[in-house]
Amino acid sequence: MGTWIIIAIIALLILIVIGLYNSLIRLKNRVDEAWADIDVQLKRRHDLIPNLVETVKGYAAHEQGTLDKVIQARNAAMSAQNSGNRQELEKAENMLSSTLKSIFALSEAYPDLKANTNFLELQRELSDTENKIQASRRFYNTNVRDFNTKLEVFPTNMIGNMLGFKSREFFEAAAEEKENVKVSF
Repeated sequence: MGTWIIIAIIALLILIVIGLYNSLIRLKNRVDEAWADIDVQLKRRHDLIPNLVETVKGYAAHEQGTLDKVIQARNAAMSAQNSGNRQELEKAENMLSSTLKSIFALSEAYPDLKANTNFLELQRELSDTENKIQASRRFYNTNVRDFNTKLEVFPTNMIGNMLGFKSREFFEAAAEEKENVKVSF
């Protein structure tokens, strides 16, 4: 009788460990999926930028320095994407976002560019992509929060640590994106 109770307790503990392990795997996979969603949107943005730069070149040829900065930032972001280093990618993508703002500022100085249908369509697509990137980042951060919380609560924290699960970092905005926008008249 006593051995059956011990066997039942051991079986119950094994089932609990299996359940906790499976829940951690599900959450880890959600985090990985969310990161892949960000990756897809970043690739789309990288593909749109050369078309945007070529369109602007025709109207603002003497703004080559601005265009070069955008291309350099795009190349750095693509390189960071291939490196697999998430902090490096985050930094490079934030830099790319900043340089893209300079291209859209150019359109204010060039009324013909601002009226160009190709430029307007590319600007619309890039704006749509930026919105999708933001949504993907929020989705990623939600999944990271859920995964990290699961890793920190008892008893999953003991199982997670024994099985080598590590918490993930949130995707954070760059310092310049956190600053207030300066408006002057």
